[in-house]
Amino acid sequence: MSSTDPQATQVYVEGGLEDVLEFLKRVRNELRTLRKVRVWQDRVQIFDVNGEYFQIDELGYQDADVVPLLRAVGTSFKPELIHDPTSRQFKEFKTGRAFPWAEDRVM
Repeated sequence: MSSTDPQATQVYVEGGLEDVLEFLKRVRNELRTLRKVRVWQDRVQIFDVNGEYFQIDELGYQDADVVPLLRAVGTSFKPELIHDPTSRQFKEFKTGRAFPWAEDRVM
């Protein structure tokens, strides 16, 4: 279902979260509706409904900057558990998370 090569690739540099988020903005229009995210120890792959994907190298689930990246693409995950090691090759999450209205407001 998925292609073997990513549509686009960005290399993450420590502290370079802003560059990765800009990359996401640029390449987001090349894919259809996002479907899932695979987070490896050394890369993140973001897939659309057709199985095409783009990739961020040198950023994995153990890195702190993976949390804002996953939030930027609407991934459903538990931030307190994302950094835990796994015996599998990667962690896979669905995208399309919807936030309730006024979630950021204090009542």
